[in-house]
Amino acid sequence: MFYRTTDDHGLRFNPFKALVAPRPIGCISTESADGAANLAPYSFFNGVSDSPPMVMFCPNGTHVEGGAKDTLANIHATGEFVCNLSNWALRDEMNVTSSSTARGVDEFELAGLETEPAELVAVPRVKASPAHLECRHFQTITLPSTKAEGTNNMVIGEVVGVHISDAVIKDGLIDMAALRPIARLGYFDYTVVNEVFAMHRPGKADPDAAQTLVKT
Repeated sequence: MFYRTTDDHGLRFNPFKALVAPRPIGCISTESADGAANLAPYSFFNGVSDSPPMVMFCPNGTHVEGGAKDTLANIHATGEFVCNLSNWALRDEMNVTSSSTARGVDEFELAGLETEPAELVAVPRVKASPAHLECRHFQTITLPSTKAEGTNNMVIGEVVGVHISDAVIKDGLIDMAALRPIARLGYFDYTVVNEVFAMHRPGKADPDAAQTLVKT
């Protein structure tokens, strides 16, 4: 099939997000100017450079009560956020934090998640998460939106600190079989990394891919 994105695709649901998949999930923790914590998952999330390390995520649309989402408002107020890795063990808690809640609701408390202070930014992180990226806001790019309300926003942050649980490090590499990150597919579907394979680029050994096939 082929369809123009300005026309009706004729399927049950929009297939776009199911095709751009899997997408890692960044559970973004922020804090308001007056110290109120917030936690929300975003699947439009990824790394965009490694020197310096930078990530982006997209807090699109509006808050259920109107205006910018808490995550975006907090980052613009404080200039800081933390990306907490979502893995299989935290799948249910991640889903709880995706709830549309009133302003002022603490999603850490809502999901039963303990907090832990960061090292370089004044934002709490998810204690149970196996990895955290402490970030300082670099830039927000406002993107076009075809919806009547809200905007599409791409937030770019520079990673200034990284926490990794020793339990997911093996032989100096991240052990994906132990990490078991989850990712968003389309609709209400997710996936989890249970299998890893290595392919070295021609003429170059890539340490980032130097892991043998693992099945669990």
